[in-house]
Amino acid sequence: MKIINFFISVVVLISSLFRVDLGYGMNPTQKTVDLEGYELVWSDDFEGTELDRSKWNDNQNVDTLHWGAVRNGGYWHKDLISVSDGNLHIRTKYLDEETAAKYGGDYKAGWYTGCVTTYQSNPADESNPDTFLYGYFETRCILPAGEGLWSAFWMMNSGVYQVDGSGKDGTEIDVFESFGYPERERMTKDCVSVNLHWDGYEEAHQSYHVGRYYAENPYTQYNTYGVKWTPEEYIFYINGHECGRSSKGGVAQNPEYLILSVEIAGQNGEAFGRGDITKNTGDVDFIVDYVRVYQQTK
Repeated sequence: MKIINFFISVVVLISSLFRVDLGYGMNPTQKTVDLEGYELVWSDDFEGTELDRSKWNDNQNVDTLHWGAVRNGGYWHKDLISVSDGNLHIRTKYLDEETAAKYGGDYKAGWYTGCVTTYQSNPADESNPDTFLYGYFETRCILPAGEGLWSAFWMMNSGVYQVDGSGKDGTEIDVFESFGYPERERMTKDCVSVNLHWDGYEEAHQSYHVGRYYAENPYTQYNTYGVKWTPEEYIFYINGHECGRSSKGGVAQNPEYLILSVEIAGQNGEAFGRGDITKNTGDVDFIVDYVRVYQQTK
């Protein structure tokens, strides 16, 4: 038994030092993203001091998003979204009853954060499309270093809610979700999660966990996260290196919009083993340097 335990300890140590894949799909391959034949068709480098509303919608109450202000264990509000120092900031903080009451409606004392989406950003302006069909989609960001929450870069359309046994009409494409803070498991420290969802979110809901993949100190430094979406498959990348691919559910064949968001994991952030949000000191920011979209030109 001692020999077995020693062997397991050595394997875990080696995997943590050299990031060896032990079946979790954590290890990016040496394949790099190939954008030959692609061109940059849409981007935001978050310059200036205001969110570019010709590209992004920060209205957290857009009914057609099927969401609204109350989101999981907290609230989304545009006041938690800002642009400065060449970055988008989505902040998470606690607002007391007096501050929250100024927002009216369903807003109460609690944890607040936000999201931005290209959905209906400016549908009349054809030079700034709010949805995209196929391409390579990438963001560069620092994940929010706080317990009880997670950030994400993802894609959606209304077809995701169609229950027909297929994701071809629409699939929630989670380019990444940041479930790795704080360290809950040695093997998943500094990992992000990549997932696919289709057939709505009720009883018929289907999903596929593509994998957990390492990034480089993602809560303190920038990493890039991307997906190449083709008619045949989704190929996921971290820092330009392929980490996973899938065509589960049938690849989406309809345009989708982009989303950057932070969510609270249930009351006090304790759902899904995400920790206790009350332990966080000060405000916590999801910091996004850029979002870029490339599509084939030939």
